[in-house]
Amino acid sequence: MNFSEKLQILRKNKGFTQEALADRLGVSRQAVAKWESGQIYPDISNLIQLSELMSVSVDYLVKDQDCSVSIKPRANTDLDELIAFRLEANVNTYAAFMNEVDATRPASHDFRYENGKYMYHDTYVGGEIFAGEEAVWKDGLAIYAMNYMGRVLTDGFSGNFLKEALRAADKKMPYRGPELYQSGEYTYRCKVTGDFTWFQGYEEIYQNEQKVYECVFHGGLMK
Repeated sequence: MNFSEKLQILRKNKGFTQEALADRLGVSRQAVAKWESGQIYPDISNLIQLSELMSVSVDYLVKDQDCSVSIKPRANTDLDELIAFRLEANVNTYAAFMNEVDATRPASHDFRYENGKYMYHDTYVGGEIFAGEEAVWKDGLAIYAMNYMGRVLTDGFSGNFLKEALRAADKKMPYRGPELYQSGEYTYRCKVTGDFTWFQGYEEIYQNEQKVYECVFHGGLMK
């Protein structure tokens, strides 16, 4: 992942528009737009400001490869096993219209799936604008969590297509959905920086050429 892609994800996860980020840095919105399109590169003073604002290192920003944070998992956590279970839970809960349980919070929507020593729980509030968290426990201990917040942008959004895309997640992209998924007039895209131990990402859906949905998310292993 290159600088322009990382900057878009970091900005959206912080909730900044291009204009708001430009104001914080003392540059024009056009400058930020050109950074994100890869047309130009910020100077060192802007890179330092970005690293401080986004809570990442300059080294992380400028290197094309992902510089994921190294976090030692719990002794009883097998990462491949955990990822496999998360993908299994994904196709047995919200994305597959399955295993909805009683609300744990006022007006929340909750889904739970268990298999052996693992338990997955997903809870969210809202509708066209929503926020939630999914977590995984192993032998009663929380070992993984991911928070997300998204919104529907136009009437052209299809919840069924979103669920179809989420069900297509694989071991390469086990966070939300795959990097790219298309069906009919809809296209789903997902970008992630980091790895399963510590990550943040952004997903969006287009109906033909119009963006109809977006969601930011971040998560990782518990320690």
